[in-house]
Amino acid sequence: MRIVLGNDHAGFPLKEHVRSVLERLGHEVLDVGARGTDPVDFPDVAKAVSAPVRAGEADRGVMVCGTGVGAAIAANKIAGIRATVAHDTYTARQAVEHDDVNVVCLGAWLVGPAIATQVLEEFLAARFRSDDPDFRRRVQLLHDMEREMATDTA
Repeated sequence: MRIVLGNDHAGFPLKEHVRSVLERLGHEVLDVGARGTDPVDFPDVAKAVSAPVRAGEADRGVMVCGTGVGAAIAANKIAGIRATVAHDTYTARQAVEHDDVNVVCLGAWLVGPAIATQVLEEFLAARFRSDDPDFRRRVQLLHDMEREMATDTA
């Protein structure tokens, strides 16, 4: 898969580990994140990660910030992006299998390299269970909500 990787300054210390895990797993990495610890705004990083995913130029996205929360909030504002904070393997897998999540957000202040590795492995190995009508219906409802909100604000 082609994975777009983004981080803010708080996520920078974990970024190289995340990149190495993605590459070890055989994925191509497109890095759009901060190159150091100078402050950057995570909403800008969310836009940079989301654009290639939405355009079909990347299969999934990974964002690393302090807690993962701000990154997930920002990414979920973007149509076509379904992001989750995942600091455990169950959430990482279930979010993809049930909710077709395409961006995972990690908190560098909360998880170390070992947990980050396990979360990424599960997130990238998981596939949306599109054969389950309940899951398909719910993801379609999310798409419908995006369209409704877009027309409400237009």
